[in-house]
Amino acid sequence: MVMTPEEAAERVEQLIMLTDRLTALVAEQAKAFENRRPQDAAVHVEETSRLANLYRHESARVRANPGLISASPAPLRLRLRRATEAFDAVLARQARAVGAVKEVTEGLVRAIAEEIAGQRQKGVSYGASGTQNQATAATAITLNKRA
Repeated sequence: MVMTPEEAAERVEQLIMLTDRLTALVAEQAKAFENRRPQDAAVHVEETSRLANLYRHESARVRANPGLISASPAPLRLRLRRATEAFDAVLARQARAVGAVKEVTEGLVRAIAEEIAGQRQKGVSYGASGTQNQATAATAITLNKRA
């Protein structure tokens, strides 16, 4: 399906607006993660999800049928390409920020688990023959008020 230049231009404009809004939302989330405030990233999660699904759907339509935008003016298509490149860069930034938060969180959980394991006393019990049985370290992690 090939569209008229006006229809194609309108579609490209809509894709640019969608991409720009999604880029702004993802950049906001990345900034929240970089500032160690992941709770702030949740503010627009519903809108981001909705727009990301729409973006995925529209991108797939254009990939399947380039005629949807091919009749639009070249400068407009260039703006769309630049908006898409900016979106890709922001996604990479967000991935790095989320990865850093994940690494810190995992390190924190590991440190807490090691502290708890270190505080547990290894008990010694006696078997039926009067010999000592070494207790094995427990593998479950229990958190209490001291942790």
